[in-house]
Amino acid sequence: MKYGKKLIVVLCAAAAVFTACQKSEKITLKVGDNWGATHPVAAALDSVFKPQIERETKGAVSVEIYHSGTLGNEADLWNGVRNGTIEIAIVGTPMNQEYTTMMISDWPFLYRDLNHAKNVWTGAIADEMNAEFHAKFPSTYMLAWGPNSARTFTSNKQLTGVDDFKGQKFRMPGNPIHVGIAQNLGASAQVIPLGELFSALETGVVDGQDNGMVTIISEAFYEVQKFIYETNHIIATLEIIASAPFIDQLSPENQKIIAAAAKDTMAKAWDDYIKSVDSDRAFLVSKGLTVTACQSADQEKIIELIKPLTDQLYAQYDWAQPLTDRIKAIQ
Repeated sequence: MKYGKKLIVVLCAAAAVFTACQKSEKITLKVGDNWGATHPVAAALDSVFKPQIERETKGAVSVEIYHSGTLGNEADLWNGVRNGTIEIAIVGTPMNQEYTTMMISDWPFLYRDLNHAKNVWTGAIADEMNAEFHAKFPSTYMLAWGPNSARTFTSNKQLTGVDDFKGQKFRMPGNPIHVGIAQNLGASAQVIPLGELFSALETGVVDGQDNGMVTIISEAFYEVQKFIYETNHIIATLEIIASAPFIDQLSPENQKIIAAAAKDTMAKAWDDYIKSVDSDRAFLVSKGLTVTACQSADQEKIIELIKPLTDQLYAQYDWAQPLTDRIKAIQ
């Protein structure tokens, strides 16, 4: 009996040590994105997300960040985070056909300016969308919304006004809004992953593309494009999405630390992006690109030309009118 009691004590002690080791074991959090390190969101991951989490968790959570599609393209990242093979992914809206409300991120001419967009996606609407997203995709958590960019059109062919779109071939994201905009403007649209876009522009597979100036710089598209038409037709967002099983196994304290770091990261990214627009434009001009501002009369013409698209969207989705009205009303 004495031997049995001693064995039980030893086993219990060993179990306690094993449990303590498990609790003290460092957790690695992998973060994947599709942007170069100079993109404001990518830069904020490096300067805010990683150091803040590692500092606040006292090293219990180690953050590894992989930029420029190292962990896969946008679809790969989305599938990885929802399947649990990636802890956190920064994506746009690859899930918009499964959850059409995410098309709000690509709604044309929705905001008065960049500060308006920032106020929307760092406020109550973002929090509501986060909750709805988790309900739709229970294996994930949407943590925060940041800036992709105010999208502009670029081309190797003349692109200085609305009429120049006719007959041109543009790479557009795999999104019916983007494709519809190009087609309504008289161009053809081809869906190509971001990681393959430089080559497609360089070899003439497409004449141009639409992305923010910050992306044109971070992806070096200025090396293979000649014209920028600063339409700002979509102020697109990027989202920090986490694997729910990964988050759920963390302590409540560490969950809060990661959630706060995500919001702080995107707030920093919004501020940095808004500050960067003028310097980005100047950089592109210095590289020899012709940058043409879209005047108000041309913007109205574009809005009229794409009205068949927006009318169709409002008719097709019952969430569209109420949500866009709420966004437009935010100060």
